[in-house]
Amino acid sequence: MRLAELLPSDNDTSTTEPAAGTARDAEKQESEEAMAPDKVLRKRAVWIQIAFSIVMNWLVAPFLMLGLAWAFLPDKRDLREGLILVGLARCIAMVLIWTGLAGGDCEYCAILVAINSILQIVLYAPLAVLFLKVMSHAGSGVAVSYSTVAVSVAVFLGIPLGAAIITRFTLRKLVGASWYDGTFLKWLAPWSLIGLLFTILVLFASQGHKVVHQIIAVVRVAAPLIVYFAIIFFFTLLVTHELGYSYKLSTTQSFTAASNNFELAIAVAVATFGADSDQALAATVGPLIEVPVLLALVYVVRMLGKSRGWKD
Repeated sequence: MRLAELLPSDNDTSTTEPAAGTARDAEKQESEEAMAPDKVLRKRAVWIQIAFSIVMNWLVAPFLMLGLAWAFLPDKRDLREGLILVGLARCIAMVLIWTGLAGGDCEYCAILVAINSILQIVLYAPLAVLFLKVMSHAGSGVAVSYSTVAVSVAVFLGIPLGAAIITRFTLRKLVGASWYDGTFLKWLAPWSLIGLLFTILVLFASQGHKVVHQIIAVVRVAAPLIVYFAIIFFFTLLVTHELGYSYKLSTTQSFTAASNNFELAIAVAVATFGADSDQALAATVGPLIEVPVLLALVYVVRMLGKSRGWKD
């Protein structure tokens, strides 16, 4: 069952059989109307799934990463702090790609990404201070300042979000919704992926020397990350399956919970601890591990879906 199937049409079916073309047009229009944001967010089932996603992303996943960071790196405070920053950063970009590759519900994923984007702007800074200063008693010699983290989040997430909102409302008003949706967004879509890849490339380049020359530290950071991805992904998949979610919704929930916003974690680590810090190194190792692991999980979940006859 996809998200659209939770949103039935309010219109009764006609007793007269329409022509084939008319029926297809009516079905398409009905599907588009069903996925309208105002109708989507009126459904109780959608809010239950959103609440489940918030719990997994903002409670279970960060605390799991906190526990794994202490378990695997009890003697490496700086690397541990970098991992904790990673665990707090929820993915709002690559998760769309993983969901699409795995055959998940991309519309539902977009809703979760929007919610996590807003929550990340609001919650990341206070949670970073709570996890590093209060719960982990950070003592690296650098004070974890709320203002520093908040400014980093505002620059990295707030400015692009604000620009997107202004662009949307301005262009839709000036040139019309049809041109904006049908022409501008199609032209802009590839550039968002190019921008993401460019950002990752720049971040890797800034930490490339340390990654190559501190291979032991890289391996020690990679171990808890692999365990984290496996536990959070399969735990979410199991719970959603037991709750009766469809393959598409379960897959979307699992990749949303398992993915992290490493770019934000690196930006905060660099702004707080410096570009040459081990915290920045730990955050940079994240994408090196996430990409192959989650790509492998795409194939695993697709095989599970087929072998178990998991219906959409």
